[in-house]
Amino acid sequence: MELTDLLAYLAEGLVDDPEAVTVDAFTEQGETVLELAVGADDYGKVIGRGGRTAQALRRVLRAAGQQRGQRVLVDIVD
Repeated sequence: MELTDLLAYLAEGLVDDPEAVTVDAFTEQGETVLELAVGADDYGKVIGRGGRTAQALRRVLRAAGQQRGQRVLVDIVD
């Protein structure tokens, strides 16, 4: 499973509108950056109380990236 697919799968499970979930990936300075965008009403669900959900998503993707020998950053964009 690709990292973009993994992030999309996890985010779709959290939101009310899974069709609005998009993940863009690019490489910057040797790091893979994943940009996650969700529907306007779903940002709170992806970020979570105190940012806990967003931090958990970042940890999971960072661990998956380490297994592939990549450094991964997850950015939640508007």
